[in-house]
Amino acid sequence: MERPPLAWRSTAVVAACLVAVLLLLGQRYGYHRDELYFRVLSEYPAWGYVDQPPLTPLIARLSIALFGDTLFALKVFPALAAALLVVLATLITREFGGARVAQTVTALGVATGAYTLVAGHSMLTLSFDLPFWAAAGLFAVKALRREDPRWWLAFGAVTGLATYNKLLIAMLVLGLAAGLLLAGPRRVLISPWLWAGAALALVLAVPNLVYQATHDWPQLTMAAALSDNEGDEQRLMFVPMQFGLFGPVVAVIAGFGWWRLWKDRRVRAIAVAFPVAAVLTVASGGRFDYTGGLLLLLFTAGCVSVEAAGAGRVRLAVAALAVNGLLCAVIALPLLPADRLAATPVPAINEVARESVGWPEFAAAVRGILASLPPEERDRAIVLTGSYGEQGALARAGIPRVYSGQNQLHQYGPPPETGTVAVAVNIGRRGMYRQYTTCEQRAVVDNRVGVDNEMQGMPVFLCHGLKGSWRAAWPRYLHYS
Repeated sequence: MERPPLAWRSTAVVAACLVAVLLLLGQRYGYHRDELYFRVLSEYPAWGYVDQPPLTPLIARLSIALFGDTLFALKVFPALAAALLVVLATLITREFGGARVAQTVTALGVATGAYTLVAGHSMLTLSFDLPFWAAAGLFAVKALRREDPRWWLAFGAVTGLATYNKLLIAMLVLGLAAGLLLAGPRRVLISPWLWAGAALALVLAVPNLVYQATHDWPQLTMAAALSDNEGDEQRLMFVPMQFGLFGPVVAVIAGFGWWRLWKDRRVRAIAVAFPVAAVLTVASGGRFDYTGGLLLLLFTAGCVSVEAAGAGRVRLAVAALAVNGLLCAVIALPLLPADRLAATPVPAINEVARESVGWPEFAAAVRGILASLPPEERDRAIVLTGSYGEQGALARAGIPRVYSGQNQLHQYGPPPETGTVAVAVNIGRRGMYRQYTTCEQRAVVDNRVGVDNEMQGMPVFLCHGLKGSWRAAWPRYLHYS
């Protein structure tokens, strides 16, 4: 099957501009809590962690080794991953038969989508998961639309490697399998190439799966905890956020893409995969963005429909995507001054922006309490935090003996038995009284810009009189979230 030429000039320009914008703006606020966490995990390289596979912490370690222990260092690879996403999406559109116009519209829509911008300017697992999904989608489209089953080997390779970033790629596999079974072409299911690809994916994923199996499947425990904590909220947000992930215009074009895929028997399985993944996500209480990779596939097909509709519809689509992109940029990128954020709806919509301000002020509050202690107390004082962001911020600030019971950080405890004095934040007065005789509030965190995030207004306590062994008490501080 002959494919249109690749619109490499427009794609390269869009990808390069995206990288430039992301790197220029990436440092305007500060570290996001996940970036602070990955910085800590990067110091403990392993085959896996209780809440995620090893790839993103490993990339954080590489970033710091190459570019130094700076905020900029953690922005480079996410920006490059976003550019790769744009290229892969353009290639998918080309596979669907989209020529230069459709490919250019795809590049513009993907590059300016909120999901891409958020993932591209902060180091999140999402930053690298999107390119994995796009690459897997590209190879699936090649296998189905070209009717060339050899591409299932490439699909399997990408799927296996993706498990080292997130196990969520299984959602794509399940969706496609259900689509092939329900909508065909079912003959693909008996192709030896498909099963060879599945075997390759399994072989590549073995070290990751072995880690999970030998550690009692901690990520299943983590997923269950997230569902219990946030499942109902995620279900309520699922439908409206399908329009918010890349912006409403992208979602509308994706709707046309779904219809285009449904009409093509060769790739109808992809159209079925999206509702299957949506049902699985809602039923399990998963995050609303679990369908983001499939939504991207629908959009690439929709851009072919835009191109086929004629020059007038193309101009309308480009204008609408421009407005969509501006809206997404304001919400997803640190364009607004930090001291203006609180007066806008951005913090309520964008968790990454909300949780990227106030960390220096938080560290200063804790450091101030430690500095007020007599030298003999200061030398043995420990700091207890409730979340990985807080622990990471204090570690980045150079404050020693900081511990947290959240997720993987619990394994890096318990605190030393000499920690008879503790500064505690986000632990709860009741929890600290079980371990210390007295706890008094000594500070309140103020990010100085009025942004209502997790740290704003949080009290900081100073505790004295260790009651019992930390080794015995530490298990009750474990929590997943």
